[in-house]
Amino acid sequence: MRGTHEERVRIRWRDVDAYGHVNNAVYLTYLEEARDAWVRAVLGAAFDFVIVRIVIDFRSELTLEDREVVVRCVGRGYGRSSVLTHERVLAADGRLAAEAESVIVAHDPIGRRARALTADERTRLDAVLEG
Repeated sequence: MRGTHEERVRIRWRDVDAYGHVNNAVYLTYLEEARDAWVRAVLGAAFDFVIVRIVIDFRSELTLEDREVVVRCVGRGYGRSSVLTHERVLAADGRLAAEAESVIVAHDPIGRRARALTADERTRLDAVLEG
């Protein structure tokens, strides 16, 4: 897939809850690691953003025995100031553990508010977006 970033993340003991599976909140951290790396690769390390929406569909449980996950992130579209991403969390055996959709917004760190994407950022996104 064009523009897809893949990140391997080790499942840590602290990720597991009393039920013996990875806690639902930990999936946010796994997703964040892949999304942040995708943003840096596509828009550069200086691109400031905040996440304004995330939706997760949990498909199968993860446990310590899975040892690691593979998280894939791809861009799906953008608006005036926002970027839509799609992420998948896969167990090491390839089993789909979760799917997520995230919306990030370009952030002005001085004004502490959203800002419009620049022409350069739009060009970079156009080069990697999946349909």
